[in-house]
Amino acid sequence: MARSRMTATQNRHTASAGTGRRPLALVVFLENVGHIHGIDLPRWVTEVIDWVTEEYAKLLLRLLGAHRRYDRVVILEDENATAQELTDALVHLSATHTVDQLLLVHGQEHALVGHRGREVVDGAAFDRLTERYDEDKSLLDLRVVYGVNCFGSTLASTWLGLGAHAVNGAQAVNWLPEPSLSLFLHKWLNGARFSEAVVYSAGRARALGRCVWRDRADGGEHPHIAGSRQIVFGLRDVTIGSATERS
Repeated sequence: MARSRMTATQNRHTASAGTGRRPLALVVFLENVGHIHGIDLPRWVTEVIDWVTEEYAKLLLRLLGAHRRYDRVVILEDENATAQELTDALVHLSATHTVDQLLLVHGQEHALVGHRGREVVDGAAFDRLTERYDEDKSLLDLRVVYGVNCFGSTLASTWLGLGAHAVNGAQAVNWLPEPSLSLFLHKWLNGARFSEAVVYSAGRARALGRCVWRDRADGGEHPHIAGSRQIVFGLRDVTIGSATERS
């Protein structure tokens, strides 16, 4: 089920040409691994889940218009879902584009889980990138980071420290990557503010989740619902059409 190496798609969007506005790039860090939290599955089952979910994510991006709204879409998947590839993509694209990022991966506290669960983007990788960014603020032009990764909130300060304007993150284990992702993309790609798109998608997902995981007898939320709570962090709210001139 191996697929191609990093793909970069240049679309026909030309709205930024001649306006002084930086073109937009979207980096998608994509690795499902086929893992379901708390369940031990046979290898072949995890491979099927991995393939289906990743192909679904790429189809979703096309159907909802990501390739029309972004001047460039770069997808890091399979053997390219590594700390080095992610760092290289962010740095390379920032030289010419304002960069938004989608994290469609599993997560740990203060870390992202990459290729086959063996590659981890952790504190060491982030520290190296942060050191480079602190020495040269022109290294990155990162705008928003949206992720469905577990414990995403623990990485919020890292992304903000790397220059991101707005970031979201799950409070703990995120049991609701869908429909959160599709609802977020629909709102965001159609011009909603980042915070609005996150709050809307998370709220709808949590409402559906409560049909499966009922509140406790004492009125408290089921742990799966509580852990999936999304938090928005940021320096300023933006839309996909916000100004992207570099200071």
